[in-house]
Amino acid sequence: MTRIDFYVLPDDTPDAQHLFACRLAQKASKQGHRVYIHTDSEQQSKTVDDLLWSFSPTSFVPHTMDPTKCANHPVYINHTGDPLDIHDVLINLTEKTPDCFARFERFAELVNQNESIKQAGRERFKFYKSRGYRLQTHKI
Repeated sequence: MTRIDFYVLPDDTPDAQHLFACRLAQKASKQGHRVYIHTDSEQQSKTVDDLLWSFSPTSFVPHTMDPTKCANHPVYINHTGDPLDIHDVLINLTEKTPDCFARFERFAELVNQNESIKQAGRERFKFYKSRGYRLQTHKI
């Protein structure tokens, strides 16, 4: 069964969410996991793509936004498709539950202090809990 981790960030900026997603993807990929970062839009995907190139001056996280190349990269970023060949880690940057979440081993929900994001996170937490998923909350 999928393990779901809620990461509660201390501020309300999307930039902090994006940066934390990059750090989480870096950590998971260094441990040999494949990661799918699910975004709201093409623009948000591009923002995360750009940040993965620059967020750490001492390392690089191989990644792609191209679905035809996702099998060759440890990190895949997208807002539309379901990466059928990735089952390790899903990082959600949206306010909705991705349809494909249940087939991942680990699922990271990033919630910040923005009121609408917090409320949507609470609703998702209740949804997962009612279905018996293992939940953990990490206050960052």
